[in-house]
Amino acid sequence: MSVLEQLLEGRPRDLGGFSVRRLLPSAELRSIGPFVFFDHMGPAHFASGEGIDVRPHPHIGLATVTYLFEGQFMHRDSLGTAQLIRPGDVNWMVAGRGIVHSERTPAELRQTDAGSALHGIQVWVALPQSEEETDPSFEHHGAASLPELRQSGTVLRVIAGEAYGAAAPTSVFSPMFYVTASMEQGAQLSLPDDYAERAVYVVEGEVEIGGHSLGAGTLATVAADAPATVIARVPARLMLFGGAALDGPRHLSWNFVSSSRERIEQARRDWREQRFEPVPGDSERIPLPED
Repeated sequence: MSVLEQLLEGRPRDLGGFSVRRLLPSAELRSIGPFVFFDHMGPAHFASGEGIDVRPHPHIGLATVTYLFEGQFMHRDSLGTAQLIRPGDVNWMVAGRGIVHSERTPAELRQTDAGSALHGIQVWVALPQSEEETDPSFEHHGAASLPELRQSGTVLRVIAGEAYGAAAPTSVFSPMFYVTASMEQGAQLSLPDDYAERAVYVVEGEVEIGGHSLGAGTLATVAADAPATVIARVPARLMLFGGAALDGPRHLSWNFVSSSRERIEQARRDWREQRFEPVPGDSERIPLPED
């Protein structure tokens, strides 16, 4: 039996000079543990005066996790948060019953003659059904506050949840792990074996798992209870993630996640009729796709 269950290749989508690889959700796979959405942003370079402008938009029923390798974002939300995120930091936003946020390249980066870069990962974590209507909240954790572990030829940073005997400061709602790993050529790393659902995403480089070669842009799910070792064929950067299986199916529609289709329809009406709280200092808004 192969240690790998599924392989997904993220196809880059051009968003006007900026590419995004979407791995989750896909036709083959809807979730891995509580992770229901996985986007690899960039790498991209913007000329002077340019950048990213993700206008205010709503979420329910999830937590968003932003982690950058390069660049910066200014996060603003309907709670009044205004938080700059830099490489190695973590923005953990719990939508719960409803939140609105925007993410933009800071003005000072747009004004540099050299322009700016952006490279990172954004994921959505579905909240347990009992917490889907929790109050919205936001946490920022600087890079220095995240556990960093060093093994032979590998540096691990725990972004959320628990792994390798370390726990991140993010306030998670279910058993999960989310780790970034930087591996030197020839380094070997065993995956956490105490979670029902596990996956590896290759951000950069090439690795081998169970005799299978995985290149950049590839996501692999790993069989439950199967010992799995990652071997770096060249220097590589990985995201390791997973957790307990979801406590029931989730519906995804636009930016909304819920165990109830009716709740999603209510959120759509609320956004159209402007019943969500606005983002202070950011008056724009993204309409529903059909609008």
